[in-house]
Amino acid sequence: MTFHIITLFPKAFDSYLGESILKRAIENKKIEIRFYNPRDFAENKWRRIDRAPYGGGPGMVIEALPVIRAIESAIKKLKIKKKNRKSKIKIIWTSPGGNQLTNTYAAKMAKSYSDIIIVCGRYEGIDARVGKVFSMDEISIGPFVLTGGELPAMVIIDATARQRKGVLGTSNSLEERRVLSNEVYTRPEVFEYRGKKYHVPKILLSGHHGKIEKWKERRGKGRAKRT
Repeated sequence: MTFHIITLFPKAFDSYLGESILKRAIENKKIEIRFYNPRDFAENKWRRIDRAPYGGGPGMVIEALPVIRAIESAIKKLKIKKKNRKSKIKIIWTSPGGNQLTNTYAAKMAKSYSDIIIVCGRYEGIDARVGKVFSMDEISIGPFVLTGGELPAMVIIDATARQRKGVLGTSNSLEERRVLSNEVYTRPEVFEYRGKKYHVPKILLSGHHGKIEKWKERRGKGRAKRT
């Protein structure tokens, strides 16, 4: 699976993609990340891609054509790379007004598509005509507004990549496929802090798997819905 990221700030991804599970997934060629900067597709020597919005208002809007050309470049490259087999492409536009990202959606992306193009918004947004040129899913990661689409893109990559076979190790590593609670414990069984002792719940030490699963289920009822 390849993620093609359309962003003005590709270096913003370095830290997150350079650590832990996603780094290992990239090194093991389970996933691939490619970046396309709309500035590289601007037709002026200053590489300017932002303009004042029609109709007035604060801030600047990213021009449509540089973004369109960046998306076209991604599609062209993946078709050349995978000329011997058909690519299944999904284009996602990060948007605070989009549909909420869920594990169900991420699992569908991981199963159904070989290439995902993610368009990261910035400033006051991207000229809406990009959405008229390409069929895209508008996706939000929550009921809030961020300064750009790079963080949502990282969340989409993480949520989708972990659904791919081999990224987490085994299918049991996917938390949503097993009973979870809000509470997890590890060694030591008891520790003392400021004169008070803190114990692991006795049920987790019982070895009775049925009762443990029921305990986790009860504790997990307060978890946020993730599907």
